[in-house]
Amino acid sequence: MAEQVSFLSSTGHRLAGLLDVPEGPVRGWGVFAHGFTLGKDSPAAARICKGLAEEGIGMLRFDNLGLGGSEGDWGDGSFTHKVDDTVLAAAHLAERGTPAALLVGHSFGGAAVLAAAGRIPGLQAVVSVGAPSEPRHVEHNYDALVDRVLADGHAEWLVGGRALTLKRAFIEDVRAADLKQHVRHLTVPLLVMHSPTDSTVNVENASAIFRAAPHPRSFISLEGSDHLLTARGQARRAARIISAWADQYLTAPERTSAPPGP
Repeated sequence: MAEQVSFLSSTGHRLAGLLDVPEGPVRGWGVFAHGFTLGKDSPAAARICKGLAEEGIGMLRFDNLGLGGSEGDWGDGSFTHKVDDTVLAAAHLAERGTPAALLVGHSFGGAAVLAAAGRIPGLQAVVSVGAPSEPRHVEHNYDALVDRVLADGHAEWLVGGRALTLKRAFIEDVRAADLKQHVRHLTVPLLVMHSPTDSTVNVENASAIFRAAPHPRSFISLEGSDHLLTARGQARRAARIISAWADQYLTAPERTSAPPGP
């Protein structure tokens, strides 16, 4: 069961989200951050969140600025905005009376949840899936445009048939981000998940995140998975692993279901 929700982003635009609600007893609630230029309905986001809901963990997934059903222009966003909006998504859950105990992020979203974790009261665990060890890793997606963007301030970028505007502020923001600093200061348990054959974000990124993190920390190899977790069963398998790992950290929530309303 999924409920449509919305909340204001750090830019003042309204972001569209879906809350995957468990049908039975609730073990906890969490926020999912999707990958670079993807969205809340991408295979990894939708299937992991639905899988966790089936395991009793309600998950809020949302479209970042200018993507999917969210307002605004993607080009006005940045890694900093993505982190801030992840924090605001958790605040939205808290306002509903279902505070986030778990953060899960895929790819670029995995970097975002690692950076956001220290700013979410009551958080109990965080999971990165196929995440880069530094946000600037995404630059390989648009490296042919970098010089023009830095010179002109912006350039049109075609991604999956969509025209997005890549701006200088975005490039400068991801280059300035220091993710390992956030990882070193994590105060909640961390699960790093990565495929050893990931050809988009090399598994060495997972090693760097794992080495930088304090204990308790865990690593799970998503053997046979591709970066986007598109093959049958890959994302659901990841959800089952996350559920089992998080069980030792989740405390029983006061509510057993989401309250009505957006």
